Amino acid sequence: MTNTKPARSTAEDIFEAIQGLQVREQIVTRETLAEMTGLKQSIVDDRLAHLVDNGRIHRVQRGVFVPAVQHRPARAISRTLCPDGTTVLEVGDDVLHLSPSESRMLGEVMAGSSQQYAAIEIGHESARVNAVLAGQVSEVRRELRQLQGADW
Repeated sequence: MTNTKPARSTAEDIFEAIQGLQVREQIVTRETLAEMTGLKQSIVDDRLAHLVDNGRIHRVQRGVFVPAVQHRPARAISRTLCPDGTTVLEVGDDVLHLSPSESRMLGEVMAGSSQQYAAIEIGHESARVNAVLAGQVSEVRRELRQLQGADW
């Protein structure tokens, strides 16, 4: 009896390559994936479309991809402030009793994460607005060329 593993799909190979590049903070492009996997560009494109359709990756811009974040379902979170200054933090079934100092430290840690999130979102929105403006500038230039070439 032989011990055989089921054949891996090309989509799984590409997804694994995307994750590997992302971990190394490399930009994931169609061309890079074709080179890494040795697959034809048409196959890479087809598998990327499949992975996008199934929510496993996101298209950041044309030809650039990132893996979708896969987290377990969020748990209920509650915070209780006690008269003695302690904080009871409940995350799902886990309960933490925090001293006032620990609560402040946790707040500082979370504030940093919040600021990072805000900065990332501002960057994404700036990139989106920049793309829209670049398209509008291109359109205005095209119209200007047409007007300059027209006989008045």
